[in-house]
Amino acid sequence: MLRAAVRMGVTPEAFWRLSLKEWRMLTEAPRGTAPMGRAGLAKLMEDWPDGG
Repeated sequence: MLRAAVRMGVTPEAFWRLSLKEWRMLTEAPRGTAPMGRAGLAKLMEDWPDGG
């Protein structure tokens, strides 16, 4: 969890001061965010081909 916090820019000192509620707010996915569908994947594959 500390590594994830550092990747988000949270210092170790600030990490240890976070409450569990604050940590969950930082790490949970935004509500209403749906997984990527086939159309989104197809668009990514078109925009970023493997080049193989």
